[in-house]
Amino acid sequence: MTDHDTTVPGARRGGGKVRKRRTGRIVLLTLLVLLLAAGGGLYWMYSSLNSNITAVDLDKELGTDRPEKLPTSGQNLLVLGSDSRAGDNAALDKAAVSGARSDTALVVHIPEGRSKAVAVSIPRDTLITRPECKRRDGSEAAGANRVMFNSVYAQYGPACVVKTVEKMSGVRLDHYMEIDFAGFKGLVDAIGGVTVDIDKPINDKHSGLELAAGPQRLDGTQSLAFARTRYGVGDGSDLGRIGNQQKFLTALLTEVKKQDLLGSPAKTFKIANSATEALTTDAELASLTSLSDYARSLNGVDPANMETIMLPVAYDKVDPNRVVAHEPNASQLWKALREDTDIPASAKKSPATGG
Repeated sequence: MTDHDTTVPGARRGGGKVRKRRTGRIVLLTLLVLLLAAGGGLYWMYSSLNSNITAVDLDKELGTDRPEKLPTSGQNLLVLGSDSRAGDNAALDKAAVSGARSDTALVVHIPEGRSKAVAVSIPRDTLITRPECKRRDGSEAAGANRVMFNSVYAQYGPACVVKTVEKMSGVRLDHYMEIDFAGFKGLVDAIGGVTVDIDKPINDKHSGLELAAGPQRLDGTQSLAFARTRYGVGDGSDLGRIGNQQKFLTALLTEVKKQDLLGSPAKTFKIANSATEALTTDAELASLTSLSDYARSLNGVDPANMETIMLPVAYDKVDPNRVVAHEPNASQLWKALREDTDIPASAKKSPATGG
């Protein structure tokens, strides 16, 4: 999830208030797991939903030049949040923004045994080395250095993002999932809204969001504005909204858990329809059967125990409005994911956050 400012320099404007956890962006994985696991037995009735899902054939796009899949490496999933302003998404943002971007990127690692999970957030303004990729029109593009991470999706599409993450981490990604703004709004409305406890009144003149302090029942449009607002909270930086996203995720999962999806096939269908219409996955997951099977395999993962870590980054010495992976911390983090071992404390420390 992102907001209507297309040029927000990420780290420095946060004034050192970058937080380790950007959990608001993990909605796709955790929500789909809960929904599909809860209602998976009903989905045989809704075969028409299969056609809603958009597929990306990663094997065809990426070929064989990929990291080795280790036998004890668990499961690794790349979760993206996209913000195309096309179609239904156009009404969700007043800014005139063309194309599609992804300011949300999480590498979700589910260790062997599948009883816990770790989500690594890659900051949108991290400068990275992009490998050779195909442009959206199919033409080839040479690799490039010092490229802003969130520009990869906009210019080259999801397969290039997967390739970029695999190159920078050495982690073999098993699956890919993406959800867009309109889908986020639709999911909340399908659930019937989410109650969020607002710490302080919010008055965001840019989005028109006005919320009083205290428990508030938010519909899809309000939820999206709450998760995206930055002018209405903190210092107005791109990073000020992270706390809102964390709070909203907790409220959303709580709402899903307390609803009787198995007892309401109609509601289950409505939610599944909203989710699949907004969903893009790798070809292997692009069916209700595959998604349900995958969700059931993750039943042992409790979202409440999911550890969320920001990729260790430091301010770039040339451009202080950008960040770069901090070594050796970043390499230690990726190594732990590759080998499915405990993440050392040093790999969780990021100079850009002050610790």
